[in-house]
Amino acid sequence: MINHFLNIGVVGAGSWGTALSLLLSGKGCQIDLWTYEKDLCNFMVQKRENREYLPGFSLPENIRPSNSLQEVVANKKVVLLVVPTHVLRSTLKTLKPFIAADCLIINASKGIENDTLLPIHKIIQEIIPQANSLATLSGPTFAREVAQGIPSAIVAAANEQEIAEQVQNIFDTDTLKVFTSNDLMGVEIGGALKNVIAIATGIADGLKLGFNPRAALINRGLVEITRIGTAMGARPETFSGLSGMGDLVLTCTGDLSRNRMVGLKLGQGMKLTEITASMNMVAEGIRTVTSAYQLKNKFDIQASIIEETYRVLHEGKSPQQALEDLMNVETKSEFTGIKGLE
Repeated sequence: MINHFLNIGVVGAGSWGTALSLLLSGKGCQIDLWTYEKDLCNFMVQKRENREYLPGFSLPENIRPSNSLQEVVANKKVVLLVVPTHVLRSTLKTLKPFIAADCLIINASKGIENDTLLPIHKIIQEIIPQANSLATLSGPTFAREVAQGIPSAIVAAANEQEIAEQVQNIFDTDTLKVFTSNDLMGVEIGGALKNVIAIATGIADGLKLGFNPRAALINRGLVEITRIGTAMGARPETFSGLSGMGDLVLTCTGDLSRNRMVGLKLGQGMKLTEITASMNMVAEGIRTVTSAYQLKNKFDIQASIIEETYRVLHEGKSPQQALEDLMNVETKSEFTGIKGLE
């Protein structure tokens, strides 16, 4: 069983970082929560609420907000990373001198770095090569619902089963069911690329196309994710699990999905610059679609949904034209291009 006085450093006080901090604090853990914005940190200390990213939830006394990375991660046995992928590398470089050699590093973010096309665990290994205990937490979980204690399920992935089970033990509660996986690559790829398909599905919903295209986009989007994932060394069965189909269904259909909302507004005729200007939280799929498009080209993979979504977001293509071009793509056998399923 978990040590109920375990001191955990949580790096990132967005909605998900805050929700996980609340979950862990409910198990009796002492949480040091790094908050990038100094004003927000002061407010959280004084008013005991994250008004910016997860309003409406009282922060118990065993959550200590801090603006100091050193204070949050130094001498910790467990550090949870919950920062956007595009700032992960710089954040890791800052906290590297303070990470203990025996620290268990758990990633709870979803994305693929644009410049390097590396998944998150590879970035961590590059910056902190001494990190021997490394895991990722991913799955179909909206932060607000986890904070509310709504029954949810998630997967803890690590290359070593023992580490995955350690993470399972830390996070498993009466309201959060934690499964394990030793396909770290697959779990991270599924969690990252589903955001791209969620944008595509949102675009279709914004165009008011109906339920048939939504189902087709989710299913064929999963095929594209699996093609890319298996090309990168993941196992195909991982994408039928919580971080694949599970997270994909949630993010493509749930009203709390930021990525779906981006697509919805694009389908309704708004420009991407207008949409991002109105958001206070990151929709990872906007950046991840660039990585997905580059990976598709790198491995010479047919991924027409990803390609058309990229062209709408970053080349100004109209959603209507993207739909027309998508429907003109030559169809092949259902699982063509998936290693292990062809």
